[in-house]
Amino acid sequence: MITAELKEKLAKGQVIFGTFFKINSPSIVEMFGYAGFDFIIVDNEHSNFSFSEIENVIRAGDGVSLHTIIRIPGASEEHILHALDSGASGIQIPSLTTVEEAKAAMPYTKYYPQGKRGMNTAQRAANFGFMEKNAFFKASNENTMVVVHVENKEMVDQIEALCQIPEIDVLFVGTGDLSQSVGKPMQVNDPEVVALVEKVFAAAAKHKKYIGIFAGNTADAEKYINMGAQFIGYSNDVTMITGGMRAVVKDFDQLRDKLKK
Repeated sequence: MITAELKEKLAKGQVIFGTFFKINSPSIVEMFGYAGFDFIIVDNEHSNFSFSEIENVIRAGDGVSLHTIIRIPGASEEHILHALDSGASGIQIPSLTTVEEAKAAMPYTKYYPQGKRGMNTAQRAANFGFMEKNAFFKASNENTMVVVHVENKEMVDQIEALCQIPEIDVLFVGTGDLSQSVGKPMQVNDPEVVALVEKVFAAAAKHKKYIGIFAGNTADAEKYINMGAQFIGYSNDVTMITGGMRAVVKDFDQLRDKLKK
């Protein structure tokens, strides 16, 4: 769904939130839309989706006005092209360690004159050719969301240069991987990790880039929003479902114990 909605909300200073989507189920996509999420981040880095399956996930999202950001496996032209041609609202690029890698990927996110994305309108993003071609190229260039992960110390050290890449809309801080990169895996509240996160936030504010970040709970979300984050990746579908299952089992265990007395 290529619309200006997400970027417009960010430009107005609003906070938008979504979740990482790992289970290949269009029905669950629809549930997130009906529940009121702004977007899902389809996790094609840590989960297994084929190109056609991603297209069906996007299609399900479009049906419930749910934006779809595809976290692609890597920054190759192939991954960027397939995600965007399928009609995704944007892409999220993980695992970069240099500004040069980020710069190399950007031309594939935009059509001429901003970039060199493979030009084709016989695909889903252009309504299979039913959308007027120039309107499609313009809408894609203006509205496609480009999110880049900052999830290692190497990239934090280059954050000033990364912020100067014009195609990047959102810098997404991956606190888990960031903590691992300094030898403190999942110690996201360690002072060294916190200092790196704050450095990214400060650079983003200076260069007027939007900040995204993972939040595992509402307390973390509140903390990061107060720091300036507007793009919140809240938990994931697997954790939400397993958490619900655990809660049900706990309730029934307590019920069985009560009935035994």
